[in-house]
Order: sequence, then structure tokens, then C-alpha cells
Amino acid sequence: MSLPSSRSHRSGWRAAAACAGMPPQVVFARRPADAEPALRACARCPVARECEETVDPAHTWFDGVSAGRLWHNGRPVDPSRRNRAHGGGGDSGGGHGDPADPLRRAA
Repeated sequence: MSLPSSRSHRSGWRAAAACAGMPPQVVFARRPADAEPALRACARCPVARECEETVDPAHTWFDGVSAGRLWHNGRPVDPSRRNRAHGGGGDSGGGHGDPADPLRRAA
């Protein structure tokens, strides 16, 4: 019997993520209103902890949703801003090149 490699174990959580299959513009949204579907998915996600550990938003200047929080430049967005129609400007993209880049580096 062989154990899974640490790399495949670390990336295997993505298939179980509640946001799997959501469009990147939702997962990597910058505005709270655009991120709401991903934030709702996080509330029932069985791998939120693995998500935050792998994405490591505070150290990667991450923009988007990870582990139930919306992040801008690696800082969690104040939850009270989620209910506002416009959460602070910027486009709804990742803001740092390819929006999937933080996850690819972490895999």
C-alpha cells in the first residue's frame, strides 16, 4: 500500500471544495457583492481549512475568496462591507495577473 504524495494530497482538496466549478470571476472577485456565491459556498465547505492553508492569502497578497473570507491584497475584507453594493472599486478580476496563479503556485 502506498500513501499519496504530499503534492497530490494537498491539491486533492480542490475537488471537494464547495466552490469547485464556480466561475473564476466569482471565486476571485474583488467586490463583496460579486463574491457572495463563493462566500455562501464556503459556509458549507468541508475543506475550508485546507483552502486557507494552501492559498495562504495573507502571504500571497491574494484577491478573492478563501476559507469563508473575502481577501484584498492579502488582507481580509471587513465583513460589514459585504452588504454594500460596491465594495471598494477595482474590477472583479484577481488583480495580480492570472487569477488562478495563487492556486497553481500552491499545488
